[in-house]
Amino acid sequence: MISEKAGLKDSEQMYGDNPIAQRKTDLYKREYVHSFVRKWDALINWDARASSEGDFFIRILKERGVRRVLDVATGTGFHSIRLLRAGFDVISADGSPEMLAQAFENGRRAGFIMRTIHADWRWLSRDIHNKYDAVICLGNSLTHLFSEQDRRKALAEFYAALNHDGVLILDQRNYDGILDEGFTSKHVYYYCGENVSAEPEHVDEGLARFRYTFPDGSIFHLNMYPLRKEYTRRLMHEVGFQQIKTYADFQETHKVEDPDFYVHVAEKLYKNEERPATIMGKLGHVHYSPTVDTARVYYNSSDADRFYAAIWGGEDIHIGLYQSENDSIFEASRRTVKKMAGYVENLNAESRVLDIGSGYGGSARFLVKQYGCHVGCLNLSEVQNQRNRTVNQKAAISLSINVVDGSFEDIPMPDHSVDVVWSQDAILHSGNREKVFQEVYRVLAKGGQFIFTDPMKRENCPPDVLQPILDRIHLDSLGSIDFYRKLATRIGFTEIRIEDLTSNLTAHYGRVLQELVAQRHSLIRVCTEEYLANMKIGLQHWVDAGKADHLTWGILQFRKS
Repeated sequence: MISEKAGLKDSEQMYGDNPIAQRKTDLYKREYVHSFVRKWDALINWDARASSEGDFFIRILKERGVRRVLDVATGTGFHSIRLLRAGFDVISADGSPEMLAQAFENGRRAGFIMRTIHADWRWLSRDIHNKYDAVICLGNSLTHLFSEQDRRKALAEFYAALNHDGVLILDQRNYDGILDEGFTSKHVYYYCGENVSAEPEHVDEGLARFRYTFPDGSIFHLNMYPLRKEYTRRLMHEVGFQQIKTYADFQETHKVEDPDFYVHVAEKLYKNEERPATIMGKLGHVHYSPTVDTARVYYNSSDADRFYAAIWGGEDIHIGLYQSENDSIFEASRRTVKKMAGYVENLNAESRVLDIGSGYGGSARFLVKQYGCHVGCLNLSEVQNQRNRTVNQKAAISLSINVVDGSFEDIPMPDHSVDVVWSQDAILHSGNREKVFQEVYRVLAKGGQFIFTDPMKRENCPPDVLQPILDRIHLDSLGSIDFYRKLATRIGFTEIRIEDLTSNLTAHYGRVLQELVAQRHSLIRVCTEEYLANMKIGLQHWVDAGKADHLTWGILQFRKS
């Protein structure tokens, strides 16, 4: 089957003399002609749609530990490509060869070779032989089925394609509202294109005929079956799905009146079963190690978020490169990003980069804007991640950056899936740095590069001299250049460069301390006095240890052999 993600010319659709009499499941094969498909991306507007739905689907899948996804309504590839960028293993199916061809081309432009299958939902098992963690059927696609027998058969095929604890995500228009109250649309969530429209031309209990109008004057139509929300939920229950939660415009249904779309999340898992503890934690979040979770709680605090956003400017949260003592923190931090990017070999629009410990995402936005990379941001702080997503949306680059809540001790991505792993001053927050390196090695493609900075101790640092710093950041130890070098070699990396830039560490923490004092009158309005007092003491510890040559900092770069 195909998604309601496409378009056509009236003269090519051949509905006959009475278009509202056309109520057959196989009609879609004549509706999605080449000229309609070529216009469909203009109708949905990928950037605007990505901004409106955010990471809704990615978050639901990640929370359930999903790796393998079957997109049964690929359309022109919007969701398949988003999930590929997020690191999922995706198979893209559709009933329209025209749609699959356009999706494949869109994927190629995005740097992916999509694995596509031409398949009809009603006989899905004839063409799909593997099991999946999730099946997604998006784009109001189930409405292409006009008979209840076809709908039941398709849902049963989706159920059969799932692993025992799999999940089906299916969306639909709010046909209840259209049938009962008349058509309205916020024109925000699905059809976001400028100067294009998608409006019903005829609606009854058995047909919703929509007209799609484009700026060049071309008009296309789709005939669909108007599914009522509770009817869809009942069918899903009857074919075997155990638990179904329905969202309205990506929010809890009770929060939205008269939504444009509903999203059903149907669990194959029985109510008395539990997902593995390694996948699900309390309240559906991923489990973190104690050390990582301590950092997560800290960076999620309103004090920390407001302080870092104010002092670092809401872009970068890492040590900068200083040319003078008067350099702004933002300018110095951006120099670090530029220097690191300059060291990465063959960085270009085809590069897949994963930033672990990405903070507010400043480095990711730089890489996207300067090199056209596709960047994944993996970060433990949900608060920072939300700020990251908001900035990306405002910059209209949400399609190029995928922000994921998670830990670099258990990277939620397939093996060999990225070209570069990037990290700035984050690995110190791990209680198992060897596990971090192992995970980085696993997700890197052959020849992939690992480049990072981290505050470290000197090899000859006396025991316990750094205890005030460790107590402040709740750590047992810091790494060192020699520690990271030996660890990288043991795991299988080869060294590209290690550049000692320690003088910048002292300069950086000194500048942050200076700004804290200078801006205290404004900071006190957004941060507690206790937080600022403790921050001042902590920053002084870093400055003192740096001046005493107990610390080091620099850029370390390795290659996966």
